[in-house]
Amino acid sequence: MAVKLRLVRMGKKKQPTYRVVAAESRRARSGAFLEIVGTYQPRGISVSNPEMVYSIDNDKVVRWLQQGAQPTERVAKLLKSSGALDAFEATKAAKATQ
Repeated sequence: MAVKLRLVRMGKKKQPTYRVVAAESRRARSGAFLEIVGTYQPRGISVSNPEMVYSIDNDKVVRWLQQGAQPTERVAKLLKSSGALDAFEATKAAKATQ
């Protein structure tokens, strides 16, 4: 089973919000997914904090990456800015030195 970390579109017309999900690569874009690992609001519509346009659960992301999930281009950029990719590389390096 090939797992991808990708975006699922939500929201109203011309007001997109996205969920960052772990899904099988053969499923449709808005089809079934395995787990929600975060959200992304490209228009910055966060009431509590307007600067924060994404929220990623780094622990869930690292667990999926360790199991072999591949992020899409856009999700990889989000994970890099959230620090999840750095945490994954750190755990990977720590396991290599043991």
